[in-house]
Amino acid sequence: MLRTRVVTAVVLLAAFLLALFHLPPLGWLLFVTAVAALAAWEWGALMQLAGAPRIALGFALTVICLLVAIAEPAAVGLSAGGTDSAWRLGAAFYLPAVVFWLLLAPVWLQRRWPLARTIPALATGAVLLLPLWLALVQLRQAGPLTLLGIMAVVWLADIGAYFSGRRFGRHKLAPAISPGKTWEGAVGGGLLVLAYGLLLSSSLPAALAGNLLLLVPVLLLLTAISIVGDLFESLLKRQAGLKDSSNLLPGHGGVLDRIDSLTSTMPLVALVWLVTRA
Repeated sequence: MLRTRVVTAVVLLAAFLLALFHLPPLGWLLFVTAVAALAAWEWGALMQLAGAPRIALGFALTVICLLVAIAEPAAVGLSAGGTDSAWRLGAAFYLPAVVFWLLLAPVWLQRRWPLARTIPALATGAVLLLPLWLALVQLRQAGPLTLLGIMAVVWLADIGAYFSGRRFGRHKLAPAISPGKTWEGAVGGGLLVLAYGLLLSSSLPAALAGNLLLLVPVLLLLTAISIVGDLFESLLKRQAGLKDSSNLLPGHGGVLDRIDSLTSTMPLVALVWLVTRA
């Protein structure tokens, strides 16, 4: 099992880095669209759908992403300019996502609402996946290394939480949703993210680089939201009776299992990027 996890992780990392650093803008857009389509297919399993309806979800998300790219090519880096169109898409995609993760998702976790096979469930999936798709496409315009550095915040939060939780974990964070997570792990993840952010603060936008009173809360907020994203998918999997969102990635579950924290953090980062870019 460990060997399978390691091999899959190496292949995934290599494929991601090759796509991130070597694909042209259109190729990157298609790559991210394919990932989002697979995640949409897995979302169907959380809605307890099967067969054709799940495939239709992946196809529908693909069509939506391509239509957005055709309608607003400048906003997704396929043509020059794009500040105005980027803001139009940001308002339509990022703002609902940020409201969802900051206000609605914590209440959802507390009350453990079920995800039914209804229009609200489809809307929830759209709020999770479409803003992430756009954020990955737009933030790459700031440079592949910048996007990699941003995604590293989420990965470090997970790594810090895992090792800190294993070493010091005593108090369960959400035992009814994810018994393995602890408050000590969350603190460890936050501290590692803080250290990372402070180490790289000189390369951040000026509004954050020279303002610790703003930078520290932003880093802690990103850590907290990443945990909410992880817990949210864990809740839905538990309600659907699933261990993983799928078996697409041997030893790692599904695509949603790998991007759950990114769905909650990337829209907020992209919105901040648009603000600092203006």
